[in-house]
Amino acid sequence: MSGLRVSGLTRSFGGVRAVDGVSFALTQGSFTALIGPNGAGKSTLFNLIDGQLAPDAGTIEFEGRSLIGAATADRTRAGIGRTFQVARTFASMTAMQNVQMALVAASGSALSFGAPLDGREMDGALHMLQQVGLGAHGAVPAATLAYGDLKRLELALALAAAPRLLLMDEPTAGMAPGERTALMSLVLQLAAARGMTVLFTEHSMDVVFGFAQRVLVLSRGRLIADGSPESVRSDRAVQAVYLGTDA
Repeated sequence: MSGLRVSGLTRSFGGVRAVDGVSFALTQGSFTALIGPNGAGKSTLFNLIDGQLAPDAGTIEFEGRSLIGAATADRTRAGIGRTFQVARTFASMTAMQNVQMALVAASGSALSFGAPLDGREMDGALHMLQQVGLGAHGAVPAATLAYGDLKRLELALALAAAPRLLLMDEPTAGMAPGERTALMSLVLQLAAARGMTVLFTEHSMDVVFGFAQRVLVLSRGRLIADGSPESVRSDRAVQAVYLGTDA
């Protein structure tokens, strides 16, 4: 089954090419890391894929359909989800209410601002919370969740729309090593169960080389390496610009 295909993608800000002619394809069900130093263009590339930015040139196709000109909401409905480096949740709502809200939105049901959720999507929300290990935290306000649990809640919100492609921007940022491993093990398990494609950015090399099946490397907006974790780890260009083993 076809997944994501990016070809010649380019985006400039002033005289700086943040993304410069990037091309790659992801097969459905793959688990891929996108790495590079700060300013390499990773977040810009994610913003182009999910529709927050429009490219200056190039094409983006998902499951054989062009996404050029499609709004972010349309891409979500087409099967693309995203999490962010800083978790985006409704802080004043409980974990359960957050997931209820996401499921109601994903179903296309109307919900007036301020209207009570009552029992809407309760079973689905509980199931989703259980899947991410938060089954006992449904009544806890998002604002008081531990940071690792907040990242799990954001994952549940992203999964509510049943994405077939999940973009994860720095999913383990700010987490302790054990929390990083637990979260990525969970994501890998859920992705395998759902046949979901995952593309994630990450600065922790333990996470990248411990979980990614394939690694893409950006430097100054250009894709400089694409291959298995082993081949990327030994690539001299990658060592020079990212891993810091060359001058």
